[in-house]
Amino acid sequence: MRAIRGATTIEHNTAEEIYAATKELFEEILTQNGITDSEQLTSVIITVTEDIFAAFPAKAVRETSGFEYVPVMGMQEIPVPNALSMCIRFMVFTDLHKPLADINHVYLRGAKVLRPDLVKEEDA
Repeated sequence: MRAIRGATTIEHNTAEEIYAATKELFEEILTQNGITDSEQLTSVIITVTEDIFAAFPAKAVRETSGFEYVPVMGMQEIPVPNALSMCIRFMVFTDLHKPLADINHVYLRGAKVLRPDLVKEEDA
């Protein structure tokens, strides 16, 4: 089993932005890691910073065609002073059999500052 990390940010605490950013991040994680079937996933954990509360990001994963039955859990990040705000983070558990170095972690939008060492050129 492997875990794939990812994060993105939104500008406004609205359901529309939360769903759009979550969908974009989830689809990019799937694409960059060659995941085409929900059977390849074990579960997904999504966390949000305390300034995101207009909607549950997990809804965007559940509404992704073919991934409706993947177990998804949403949680709130601990409010660390000066941490990146308006941030949605993912931990996708999968049965991929790849070396850790071959897993593509995805950081989009303002979340690129979290792990610049893992940001791919096409995401920059």
